[in-house]
Amino acid sequence: MILTMNYETFQNLIYLWMAIGGLVFLLLLKIPAPYGRHTTAKWGPLINNKLGWVFMEAPGMILLLYFVLTSISRQNAMSWTLISLYLFHYVNRTFIFPMRLRTRAKKMPLLIMGLAIIFNLVNGTLIGYFFARFAQYTVNELIGARFIIGAIFFIWGVYINWDYDNRLIHLRRPGETGYKIPEGGLFGYVSCPNHLGEIIEWTGFAIMCWNLAAVSFLAWTIANLLPRALSHHKWYRQHFKNYPAERKAIIPYIL
Repeated sequence: MILTMNYETFQNLIYLWMAIGGLVFLLLLKIPAPYGRHTTAKWGPLINNKLGWVFMEAPGMILLLYFVLTSISRQNAMSWTLISLYLFHYVNRTFIFPMRLRTRAKKMPLLIMGLAIIFNLVNGTLIGYFFARFAQYTVNELIGARFIIGAIFFIWGVYINWDYDNRLIHLRRPGETGYKIPEGGLFGYVSCPNHLGEIIEWTGFAIMCWNLAAVSFLAWTIANLLPRALSHHKWYRQHFKNYPAERKAIIPYIL
């Protein structure tokens, strides 16, 4: 059974969630999230990073499925398309991406995994609840300008994200450890094109969905990934004396 609330209450919860995202953004500008190259045992017990990815990404997918499957009669071709795109991202991020990582015995703090679980629980609930209670899409929207523009951004973002994740994974040969300066393509302009791609992807999703829950997901994506890109960029410049001076963090020529 789905807890019922009116749309005004639902919106207010989203505004509150976005305000928390703004505070997290400011915090992450000061303190890099301690996973990946920024991992440190100072943040408490650690877990295998591949398992951590699975555990922290799965809730967003599971909750969306729960809400959708309890409201199948409300869904049509437009909403099923949007739901499928969301699940498409999370199947990759939960099960495929972590298994492709060439990291041996690398770990992440349990605290980070726990915070990410909360993030995905809330976002999965908000988006899922919207589809279950408030979605009023029409099938004709599938051929509307807004959907087409959003789909272009979504596909473009997925392509960039997957391509540059793949390039980063293959910087290391099997058995190698350590970090290298990535080169080629968008790496000539920014340090983190994979993060840029994910932001473009969720911008497209927000345009297609055209609802506040999807906008809040985009806002949280930016709140997480923009500071992370800045931290990566700073790390590269500190660890490689020959790091390209003209390269920006995430937005070519700007930031």
